[in-house]
Amino acid sequence: QVQLVESGGGLVQPGGSLRLSCAASGSILSISDMNWYRQAPGKQREFVATIYQFGTRNYVDSVKGRFAISRDNAKNTWYLQMDSLKPGDTAVYYCNAVLVGGSGFWGQGTQVTVAS
Repeated sequence: QVQLVESGGGLVQPGGSLRLSCAASGSILSISDMNWYRQAPGKQREFVATIYQFGTRNYVDSVKGRFAISRDNAKNTWYLQMDSLKPGDTAVYYCNAVLVGGSGFWGQGTQVTVAS
């Protein structure tokens, strides 16, 4: 079992920045990949970014060059640095941990609102 707690969301103006955090506890050593997803009102949850077990990163095209996923193994925490935010980035952001073997766990989500 893995427990995930997101933080760092909030209200920011267009062009601003936020850094989301996802703190993991439980079976940390079993985590293979860590992902960020988001869900805007009335839309399906969509993939945003992933960092694989050995450090490779991948992003959805709409955030490439603006968002950066990273991790601090000593703190069992993953981050999503979001720069040059746009109103279209408004959503609830979720972190997702995939364990070796394929099981997945979700955090509770954190709201990001980009508005003037």
